[in-house]
Amino acid sequence: MTVPANLQHVVDQFAKAPSNLRLPLLLEYANKLPALPESMQGDPDRFERVEECQTPLFLASEVTDGVVRIWFDAPEEAPTTRGFASILSHGLDGATVDDVLSVSGDVASELGLTTLISPLRLRGLEGMIGRLQRQVREASQGA
Repeated sequence: MTVPANLQHVVDQFAKAPSNLRLPLLLEYANKLPALPESMQGDPDRFERVEECQTPLFLASEVTDGVVRIWFDAPEEAPTTRGFASILSHGLDGATVDDVLSVSGDVASELGLTTLISPLRLRGLEGMIGRLQRQVREASQGA
């Protein structure tokens, strides 16, 4: 899999962490999910719900000059979901369209989380990636 440099940095952090520290690292990322800009708060039409997530999670993206911007709206009481969203935000916000579209849906495996997180929750991460890639593809094609 081709991984953008910022996402590779996150993957490397998880790969270097012992298995018993990966969940705490995910929770650290949950606390680092960027807040929505004021201009996007209260604008639900701008966001798409990621139905694969157990928790209500909303995603918005835009493409400008081949660069992808990403925003997630996730409740504070959903640390796993927020952690996944934060990983994608830190790893892919500001990446090129090609970089975002090249990311495998199996990021959880690269992060070493497949044995630590339930398959249902992992499906949420895959859903985030899939929806993001669809949004980016549509935006870059002028849809």
